[in-house]
Parts: sequence; C-alpha cells; structure tokens
Amino acid sequence: MKLVYSRRALADLNAIATYYTAGASPLIAVSIGRRLESVIDRICRAPESSPRVSQRSQVRAASVVRYPFRIFYQVRNDTIEILHIRHTSMRPLKTDQE
Repeated sequence: MKLVYSRRALADLNAIATYYTAGASPLIAVSIGRRLESVIDRICRAPESSPRVSQRSQVRAASVVRYPFRIFYQVRNDTIEILHIRHTSMRPLKTDQE
C-alpha cells in the first residue's frame, strides 16, 4: 500500500518533535518517533485493524501504546492517508453536528 501524510499530519509530527526535543528530552523524542513509526508500519501491514471513528466512519484511529497519542488515518483503494496525530489529553475535535 502507498502511504501519504496530510499537511496536518506533517504539522503534527513537526510539533511533536519540536515540543519533545526542546522541552522534555531528545531521548524521549527519539523514542516517541520510533513508536509512531512502528504503529504506522502496523497500519500499513493491517490497515483494517484499528477501530473506526464513530463520527466519521471512513476514518480509523490507532492508539500509540506507551505514549498518549492516536493516529487518525483513512484507507482509500491502495492508499493509506495519515490524517492527524493527536495527543489524547487534548479536547475532542468539534464535529459538524455540534
């Protein structure tokens, strides 16, 4: 499968790297980066393995074990698009119905 990242997902990755490299610890930043890569690799191998998001049935969310992030992605034909990488302590996104 082909893997693509949305602009938002790329911005999320940049923000995560900046925050943990500058604020917390470069070692933690490397560890988080490796874990994100591992989860994305699993998504590529088994794209249907993560549950669908209830408000958006085309989107799936994979939890990043050990770190408080969720990776939101969409599968279309032979492409997996990483849409957003979100810290789990953030407030939920507002939906169009609200």
